[in-house]
Amino acid sequence: MSALPKPLVLLGASVRTAVTTLRLRYGSDAVAAQHRTWRALVGRIARTVHGRAAHLDAGLNYAQFQTRVPLQTYEQIAPLIERMKRGEADMLWPGQCSFYALSAGTTTGHPKYLPVTGEMMAHFRRATLAAGFYYTARAGHAGVFRGRHLFLGGSIALASLPESRPFEAYAGDLSSIVAFSLPVWAETHLYEPGTEIARIGDWDAKIKAITERCWQRDITLLAGTPNWLLVLAEALRARARSHQRPIGQLQELWPNLECLVHSGLPLGPFADELRQVLGPGVHFHEVYTAAEGFIAAQDTDSSQGLRLMADAGLFFEFLPMRDYDEARLAGLGAKAVPLEGVKPGVDYALLLTTPAGLCRYVLGDVVRFLATKPPRLIYVGRTKLQLRAFGENVSEKEITDLLTGVCSRHGWQIVNFHTAPIFASSLTGQTRGRHEWWVELKPGTIETPTGPVLAAELDRELQHLNADYAARRKNGILEPPVVRLVMPGVFEQWMRHRARWGGHHKMPRCRSDREIADELAQLARFHA
Repeated sequence: MSALPKPLVLLGASVRTAVTTLRLRYGSDAVAAQHRTWRALVGRIARTVHGRAAHLDAGLNYAQFQTRVPLQTYEQIAPLIERMKRGEADMLWPGQCSFYALSAGTTTGHPKYLPVTGEMMAHFRRATLAAGFYYTARAGHAGVFRGRHLFLGGSIALASLPESRPFEAYAGDLSSIVAFSLPVWAETHLYEPGTEIARIGDWDAKIKAITERCWQRDITLLAGTPNWLLVLAEALRARARSHQRPIGQLQELWPNLECLVHSGLPLGPFADELRQVLGPGVHFHEVYTAAEGFIAAQDTDSSQGLRLMADAGLFFEFLPMRDYDEARLAGLGAKAVPLEGVKPGVDYALLLTTPAGLCRYVLGDVVRFLATKPPRLIYVGRTKLQLRAFGENVSEKEITDLLTGVCSRHGWQIVNFHTAPIFASSLTGQTRGRHEWWVELKPGTIETPTGPVLAAELDRELQHLNADYAARRKNGILEPPVVRLVMPGVFEQWMRHRARWGGHHKMPRCRSDREIADELAQLARFHA
């Protein structure tokens, strides 16, 4: 199929922008869209091995669905996915499935194989385009479609799965799914860095190749994870210096750059530095995606949260975190609520039912709604990436926002960080200890940072922010935190050692154990 001429692409983008503007302004019935989506998905999943085992049938109502169908984790459906990979049909979704998205494995350290059916591919395509037009509706024009869109992600190469033979099955990361979801006109007129470079697996080689190819391209949109976007920006500025053309901001290189699409990590620690390296005319546009689906996108000012993609093919449920217990998830199905049951200000574990056959799937993310009409939410953190070893229940978002705010006041720029508990012996048998913060800051600040100063401020403000933390500090269960300011390169070495350097990989911000902290301690001692 040949691509549309560029003028027709621009015309179509302008029309779609106008339609999206009206839709966002006057609203759409997200609850009704979710009802339609649920009915369509249940009807398909009911005809599978998974659906029959979960007691699904096309005629049940939602109340029956709540009580009859258990919540499920990846580990519980993994045996069915293994059978799908070998070509068995009708496991999670009708028919066979040849493609699998690999999750980043931020929580477990091990990637998951998520099936990508034809219907799932259509979901990604629909949601990706919709999120793009959310931006043009906000901007008031479709000018971003005049230039090229540079996507910075992992390799789009799909690897054949030898264990699946004689059936042909392939796996790759989320970048592969996005690339395969692009319509022909987008691949021809917009997509950078091109499929050849996008297939490169070595991250350093990919950054070099992107820098060389896109040096003189008309880039109007840049997309990726915040920390890796900064790596690319530095590579571009280094190339400019080597060609006696130093630049302070990327808009000097790409004058028409107007949009940064970011996902995967809270922007907070990187926001100020990104604004400095991009330029004053670049607008930030946030999306919320996972290998399991496209969840939400920004449709207004970021302080109001991200708009739930209620009509893009996924059915969402929300389990209040006060009821969340990983040891008894199978019995918590009746506690979960659909979209019409959510309340602003409550933290929920996110559940998905998808056109890949995932049914009441526990994604592992925690979200909080800021509004319900229209539904807008924020990402709070991971169910497993929280500080709760002492009953303090501190979320990933809380520690990220807290450290970002403290460092911003002092003019310190964060490279990376991780927080973990230190356990102390107790004669009473009660779990006691403190938090240990591992923080890497960029050198060259006017005010020299010190661990004790940073620790005191973090402690004081976290007591003000989190009542559980404050109570445990008051009764002595938690002692004052300690901050380790590490030398440059410690976090990079850890990520390279764990094969997490580049792509969609992220540094876990916190854990309630010392698995990562103890490894960082070894690296920090090596760098001392």
